[in-house]
Amino acid sequence: MDFSVKMNIFLHFRSYSRDYGGIMSVLGSDSWWKKTLYITGGALLAAAAYLLHELLAIRKEQELDSKDAIILHQFSRPKNGVPSLSPFCLKLETYLRMVDLPYQNYFDGKLSPQGKMPWIEYNHQQASGSEFIVDFLEEMLGVNLNVNLTPEERAVSRAITTMVEDHLYWTIAYCQWVDNVDETQKLLSMTGPLSDTLKWLLSHMNGSMVRREMYGHGIGRFSKEEVYTLMEKDMRTLATLLGDKKYFMGSKMSTLDATVFGHLAQAMWTLPGTRPEQLIKGELINLAMFCERMRRRFWPEWFVEVEDFYFEGESESSGSSTGLLDFGLFSRTNTLDDSDASSHSGGHSHTHSPKSYHSLFDSDVGTGSENDIQLKEELIPDLEV
Repeated sequence: MDFSVKMNIFLHFRSYSRDYGGIMSVLGSDSWWKKTLYITGGALLAAAAYLLHELLAIRKEQELDSKDAIILHQFSRPKNGVPSLSPFCLKLETYLRMVDLPYQNYFDGKLSPQGKMPWIEYNHQQASGSEFIVDFLEEMLGVNLNVNLTPEERAVSRAITTMVEDHLYWTIAYCQWVDNVDETQKLLSMTGPLSDTLKWLLSHMNGSMVRREMYGHGIGRFSKEEVYTLMEKDMRTLATLLGDKKYFMGSKMSTLDATVFGHLAQAMWTLPGTRPEQLIKGELINLAMFCERMRRRFWPEWFVEVEDFYFEGESESSGSSTGLLDFGLFSRTNTLDDSDASSHSGGHSHTHSPKSYHSLFDSDVGTGSENDIQLKEELIPDLEV
């Protein structure tokens, strides 16, 4: 470095030091600006401490209020009115309603220690994975929807569950997050100035994850047409197994019904105009009737018109859904009939409730009944096959 360059650096540094010193001389080494910083910093720390204290107090109060209740952690409600875009979250919440256990939703997006969603907290104990959660609740609270099943029926139920959760699930997820990701993106519930960008990022990140996991599973190594062929085979199998029965195991509910409903509801209400929706509302109409039966019975606040799906409480003229209401600590002790109350041993009392507008809500439906015929007539005009 030559002498002229060194001199320029020295002069710049001297000028900077002089200017900085001039500023400092005006402010003073012990002037008001330092005191202001100290006061502001102290105020911020005090505010943060107070906020933390209040949050902890609220959390503690919620825990006390929710003693002996189930805290259900799951994804946020989507915008179109379906309770969840996750078949496992919908399965578990439907199951809790079927066995009439009080629960409180936490839409905090927090995964379980195992990285799973949904998961529950109950009296400071945790359980994750829908299957293990059901086992946990059966052991801890004595509820059991499968108590009346024979060993053979339990084996059949297990086989169907495996097909639905380990095979059909991937084909529906492919349709949601890969083949129709742009439409699914619109269902995500986000607000704020960057909501559209966040929706795009989240949906496409999820789509990439689904592709990667499908490839690891093996089903993702097939072509799009082959994936849909597998989906159709699974759905036809379910339709054959259901036949004209009210539930998959007959006239009584079982855990299998919550499982199948959680997955088929995605095809029926989140994928308009797609192959799975056309199939379930067309040729496999008994599956659509099963989904409607489950929805009307266990989700009375989830109101669906034949063509426009929205929640009860939405203004028809507004054209916008109010979203599924979360009533905090939820219990549905007044919506099960006595015949189904005997199918589990939860120890809750059940009373008859007035019939809703829907003819199938909380009603027994037999083969060829007027209710079945009415439901089929309601669904058929909506077909676009």
